[in-house]
Amino acid sequence: MREHRQRRVTVVTGGSRGIGASVCLRLAAEGHEVAVGYRSDAEAARGVVEKVRALGRSAIAVAVDTADAADVDRLFDTVVAQLGPVTGLVNNAGVSGPVGPLADADPDGMRQALEVNVLGYLLCARRAIGAMTAGGAIVNISSAAATLGSPGTYVHYAAAKAAVDAMTVGLSKEVAADGIRVNGVAPGTVWTDFHADPQRPAKVAALVPMGRAGRPEEIAGAVAWLLSDDASYATGTVMRIAGGM
Repeated sequence: MREHRQRRVTVVTGGSRGIGASVCLRLAAEGHEVAVGYRSDAEAARGVVEKVRALGRSAIAVAVDTADAADVDRLFDTVVAQLGPVTGLVNNAGVSGPVGPLADADPDGMRQALEVNVLGYLLCARRAIGAMTAGGAIVNISSAAATLGSPGTYVHYAAAKAAVDAMTVGLSKEVAADGIRVNGVAPGTVWTDFHADPQRPAKVAALVPMGRAGRPEEIAGAVAWLLSDDASYATGTVMRIAGGM
């Protein structure tokens, strides 16, 4: 069995807010150096970096368009230069795109959602694999929507997350012999500012068997476990954290 004694350097895309920010802090608490990838909110990203450093770990913030291959290359080159060899990736950057029935959805909005939620994950995973010369782990943030379908809300987003699940399974088999594990976490509705309607988590709570929406910290715990040595025999799995949905 491969020993995981090297310094842990983990890239978290979409790390400036919501689930991504919680993941950064949880990983820092467990000994990871953290690269906070963000799209546009530099102030929020700097805030996460400061909190990581307060926990005694190294951190940097890097602006990145994950759907742009050159930008992804720049992200990983920067991380390696400033923090060291990459051992982990959390593919978390995502957008919902248009909200409502598919028949009314704006094609450009759908295209952007597919580029970020699918192509972005593929590009980041592709680059991470090349950087993980001593093995490592990737966690893809999927969604319970991948199996629920999200009718009337965002079918295109559910389809994108189903693609993420397929990518997780296929890539895990492709790189297992290289000492790289690939898993996913599929959250249900979580209290973040991801939603177009800020009160959506409260509105859907009655549909959740546990009677509430989730908290970002609950998702971060699952991600941290999948990146830990305790999960050394886990690959190709998608962990559903959705309150029973």
